[in-house]
Amino acid sequence: MNPTTTPPPVGTPPQAGGESPTGTAAGGRFALLPARLIRQGRPAWWAELLLTAIGYALYTVSRNAVPDHRAAALHRAQELLDLERHLHLSFELSLNHAANHVTWLIVGMNYYYATLHFVMVIGTLLWLHLRRPDHYRAARTALYTATAGALVGFYAFALAPPRFLTGDGFIDTVVVHHTWGSWASGPVADASNQYAAMPSVHIAWSTWCAVVLYRLAKPRAVRVLAALYPVATCVVILSTANHFEADAVAGLLTIAAGFAVQRLLTGRPAFGARPGAAREGNSPAASADRPRGTE
Repeated sequence: MNPTTTPPPVGTPPQAGGESPTGTAAGGRFALLPARLIRQGRPAWWAELLLTAIGYALYTVSRNAVPDHRAAALHRAQELLDLERHLHLSFELSLNHAANHVTWLIVGMNYYYATLHFVMVIGTLLWLHLRRPDHYRAARTALYTATAGALVGFYAFALAPPRFLTGDGFIDTVVVHHTWGSWASGPVADASNQYAAMPSVHIAWSTWCAVVLYRLAKPRAVRVLAALYPVATCVVILSTANHFEADAVAGLLTIAAGFAVQRLLTGRPAFGARPGAAREGNSPAASADRPRGTE
């Protein structure tokens, strides 16, 4: 008589390292990707370069479409401003004029807008790659998904920034104060898409950095600064008249969608418990609060 193997009870999750069926992540959670494609740890450097090249190619497509979208982008900007004013939600103009009166402040904001989002995103990616490799793929997937979604928005819904609406009183702070402003006005404007206001990538990226650092960094000061970073970025993008309030809201929704897609793909959130939570749960005080089993 041949030996038989007793099947595991219904609902038993697959063993670690075992093969899960397509559409099911380890632990029985639903995932769009099969388990064999869900990996952790540092990816190959050439794969990251390839993803970056693809992203730049998509951006180039949206940038080359600008001449065809210019009239529509300006028309949409005027309509959006009129809608915000009708709803009594528009304060971009007041903030733009208030910041413009303080030269050192607005010049600092111009450089903040031009550079800091690149510095922070690259720095956070490198930190993840070197110090938190197990979280790198999930966080990167959320970021790249959100960025890809933003590029689609730039191409399909070109929108001029408020600084182009000079007839409504907006001030192009880079031009007025003769400061260099990448992806804004001035000599580098030809290298950027001037009608890519919706959604705000500055808000999407700064929020991504904030979520990553707040969840994974240990020093409290770093986590507090991370939480304030998107708030400061929002003030900057409105003060420099590079975005409407609606663009900032769209940026938040874009990065939220990026994390949602990452969870759908893998069947698990990008981050588990914050570092230190497990240790706190295993502390003597926490152990004393747990109910004791029957002796």
